[in-house]
Amino acid sequence: MKSVTPFSPELTSKIERFQSFATPIKLGNVSFSSRLILAPMAGICNLPYRLLMQDLGAGGTVSELISCHGINYGNQRTLEMLKIDPLETNAGIQLFGEDAESMAKAAEVAESYGPKFLDINMGCPVTKVVTKGGGSALMKEVKNLAPLFEKMRSKMKIPLSIKIRTGWDANSLNAGEILKIAHESGIEWVAIHGRTRTQQYTGTANWEFIESLNEIKSLPLIGNGDLHHPFGVSERLQKTQCDALMLARGALRNPFIFLESLDPAYASQKRSIFSGNDYWEVIQRLHAYITETFPEERTSLVQVRKLVVWFAAGFPHAAAFRSQIFSCQDLEDTMKLTQDYFLSLGESQKFINYDEVFMSSGHG
Repeated sequence: MKSVTPFSPELTSKIERFQSFATPIKLGNVSFSSRLILAPMAGICNLPYRLLMQDLGAGGTVSELISCHGINYGNQRTLEMLKIDPLETNAGIQLFGEDAESMAKAAEVAESYGPKFLDINMGCPVTKVVTKGGGSALMKEVKNLAPLFEKMRSKMKIPLSIKIRTGWDANSLNAGEILKIAHESGIEWVAIHGRTRTQQYTGTANWEFIESLNEIKSLPLIGNGDLHHPFGVSERLQKTQCDALMLARGALRNPFIFLESLDPAYASQKRSIFSGNDYWEVIQRLHAYITETFPEERTSLVQVRKLVVWFAAGFPHAAAFRSQIFSCQDLEDTMKLTQDYFLSLGESQKFINYDEVFMSSGHG
């Protein structure tokens, strides 16, 4: 990635204020600059978005889920997804698949792209992944896990982690058993989303269950689920026994969540110091990252507009802005509309109903 325009002194000062609260951690052999890590999200966590979240305080990042079979077939689009930028300091690649041989072969290829770690997706609840035996379906066949982990590790030099759910359904909460297997098989850490596969993204994350695992864990544990706003993240960060937290969908509606969650006194006020101008600066950097990564204008347009619409969520007149953006078919015009909208916001605050389910189709 070429050098990017620095943030203004005003935005830089705000970012540095929050970064002073960050606690660096080490999970196994991997160091992170904060206990708050960007979770993998399908269709979201590509290179530009990961870089932006790193700039805005994420202690580490993980790629969107990438098919082991796409890698092994040499699919060009899949191989592009493996790219890690030299500016990424703590990025991992997440693989999904169902058989040990294919996953091990893909792991060897993925490692050559320079991630700090590889992760196995054992939590995706989406039908097209699960019916082939991948994602959360791996949690049903516990006997196959040790051979899978060991086969992959035999082909790797970097650490291997896993991301799981509490279980397949309420009658099979087997995450504790999987933690034990993971420890015995040399897995570096486990991230857990606090829902079962059958819940998908409905209901609420079972943090009581996650915290119970901290009583028996023999390797680092990262908690994930319903961490959508700074106050909730800050509260959880203060009381959890998890070594770290993973934030997913919350970072779409608030790109500053990794920063704002670090200061408990600030987060408890439930007001943001980040203005429309700050959002516009962030979007300009996102645009620079996207256009360098995706030279084709149509691809860049799709990437830019889906994220600026998320960033606008909760601000005044966001629905009208969304309509304008999705009606615009030109990247330059999209950026002009975006500039006009965010600069018009001034010090406006977001108002979001966090009890409403959003992005319930397989993202974080």
